[in-house]
Amino acid sequence: MYNSVRGFLRLTHKLSYQQLVRNQGKAGFFTSAWKMVDKVDKAELRKKLTPIQYNVTQEKGTERPFTGCYDKTFEEGTYVCIVCEQPLFTSKSKFDSGCGWPAFNDVLDKGRVKLSPDTSGGRIRTEVTCSKCDAHLGHVFDDGPPPTRKRFCINSASMNFIPSNKAGDS
Repeated sequence: MYNSVRGFLRLTHKLSYQQLVRNQGKAGFFTSAWKMVDKVDKAELRKKLTPIQYNVTQEKGTERPFTGCYDKTFEEGTYVCIVCEQPLFTSKSKFDSGCGWPAFNDVLDKGRVKLSPDTSGGRIRTEVTCSKCDAHLGHVFDDGPPPTRKRFCINSASMNFIPSNKAGDS
């Protein structure tokens, strides 16, 4: 699409070559430019996602407990972000916490999610978002099972489930 970040910035922000060179050494300049390329088009997302999926991932909403399609799913497979399809959790780390949302005691890889303080609603919690597209996934708590003692309480509406291929399937 674009041959370089410079090309992208020159086309989209009408920056001159001198402005690009002057800002090149500034921390995060090109990183933030790549994030602009990867930003999700909200209008396209409204077409792609259901209203609850959009509300949860883009407006930090929460589905009602015990209503999500993955709360009681325990097949082998991988849970991916509904927005960007980045793999986030595996069924091996899923457990039934009784909270009404899918619960995991660990992520597939630490770099796949971002954790941020969340003080909305008068509570102190830790928000979990997708590291690739910033979609809101849910929250993490320190009351999970060993060895991590974490409970990633994730909205079904923020994920897709991809079943593992089993030997002998055709």
